[in-house]
Amino acid sequence: MRYLFEDYVLDTDRRELRRKGGLLSVEPKVFDLLVHLMGNRERVVSKDDLIGAVWNGRIVSESTLTSCINAARSAIGDSGEEQRFIKTLPRKGIRFVGAVREENSGDVVLTHSSVESPRPALTLPDKPSIAVLPFTNMSGDAEQGYFADGITDDIITELSRFSELFVIARNSSFQYKGKSIDVRQVGRELGVRYVLEGSIRRSGDRVRIGAQLVEAETGTHRWAERYDRKLEHVFAIEDEVVSAIAPVLAAHVNRAEVERTLLKPPSTWQAHDFYLRGCEALRAHLSSYDGAELHEARRLLEHSLSIDPKYARAYVDLSYTYFTAWIIRVDDDFLKPKALDRAYQLARKAVQLDANLPVARAQLGMVLPFERRHDEAIAEFERAQALNPNFNDWRFAVALVYAGDASRAVEVTDRLIRLDPFYPPLAAGFLGLANYMLKQYETAVAALTDAVGRAPRHRATRQWLAAAYAQIGELERAREEATVVLQIEPDYTIHGMAKFSPFKRPEDAAHLFEGMRKAGLPES
Repeated sequence: MRYLFEDYVLDTDRRELRRKGGLLSVEPKVFDLLVHLMGNRERVVSKDDLIGAVWNGRIVSESTLTSCINAARSAIGDSGEEQRFIKTLPRKGIRFVGAVREENSGDVVLTHSSVESPRPALTLPDKPSIAVLPFTNMSGDAEQGYFADGITDDIITELSRFSELFVIARNSSFQYKGKSIDVRQVGRELGVRYVLEGSIRRSGDRVRIGAQLVEAETGTHRWAERYDRKLEHVFAIEDEVVSAIAPVLAAHVNRAEVERTLLKPPSTWQAHDFYLRGCEALRAHLSSYDGAELHEARRLLEHSLSIDPKYARAYVDLSYTYFTAWIIRVDDDFLKPKALDRAYQLARKAVQLDANLPVARAQLGMVLPFERRHDEAIAEFERAQALNPNFNDWRFAVALVYAGDASRAVEVTDRLIRLDPFYPPLAAGFLGLANYMLKQYETAVAALTDAVGRAPRHRATRQWLAAAYAQIGELERAREEATVVLQIEPDYTIHGMAKFSPFKRPEDAAHLFEGMRKAGLPES
């Protein structure tokens, strides 16, 4: 097995670490640690797990373990300060967070990462375009990173409301978090004319935010400002930043749009703080599919709502925790009607509290197909886009595929990928399923391989890839994927899945099940 990331290759058969073809010298334990972290990169690896895997359970001092982790970081150009590849999660363990591609000894690519090589420059849109990079946490406390990320999220959300702007999605902007980068590189890779950078220093009840707007092609600074406010006034700062940047980027943004009411967070900033913590835990879960992280996200979001029961955005993400627990086996809520109904009720509550919140409409639209309410689901996504022309969400493709409109699902996902060049794995997954439904099986395999490479434990994308391989006659690979499906979910059957099939048209479900049977997945 070989693990490829950036310009490094970790070859487990030859026990070699190479960079740009050159052999690097690493201690055996350091090599073993890297192999274990990459092989388990979908989850957080605990201290006891590391000691068991690398030292065969022998007693190891804290200093020895720390020294080995530091040596592993150093070997791959990382450090404890940057944590670009190996991230420490306090009181939990460590995790390899870099983008990785796997190859077996026969050079057959098993997984794929969309960031495995430098990206070609994208064509600039015909309107002002911007990427908001993750604001740097200058607080001296790594655990305050969620706060800086949350402020960045909010600024992206607010800028996206201006139809005159082309705003890169959060997922792609955050690929540059913690990295020392050249804004000209960002401009080329994301296809934008402007880049917004910033920093946040939080101390006690005060927060200082610095922001600067840079023209990506030339590196010229177009605007800079610093805001020093009490923490409870942090939301006013976001409005000020947006109002200052928008006129620079879009000369034709009229005064009415600049001054229109922006999305206001709750009046109690403590609720927003717990909401941001919950978002961070939920994002971690969506990479690892770890039940403990999902439950932690739910606890934090519920705490947010106990402070501010009218906070629509917290209801949105709380709904998502129940939906993902219903659709993915992480606890006893798997496929239980009660969990799906809870997800629906929470999403509906979010819409009732803020009918103009696009992400609330999208979450409701995500749940409705699984209640066989396909037309209503599509209507919710269309309302979300009417509220914000820049709003693009991979979940729209879910509603469209299950409603029988695979062609439009491909169009929606292609548009998302342009706004979000580092699109989430499930976007590629549903792009693959849409192409499968259109009987474009080769294209489906490419998209699904991408999805599986970045979310290897997501069962649905594995079963779709197995079906697509079977339809093009690649039966050996189809059976390999079917085997992985059964490793993830040992009691999986086509009949069991069919009971919960969200397809509106029976012929679409039959088409998918046909491929799965060819791949060797059990009928019952």
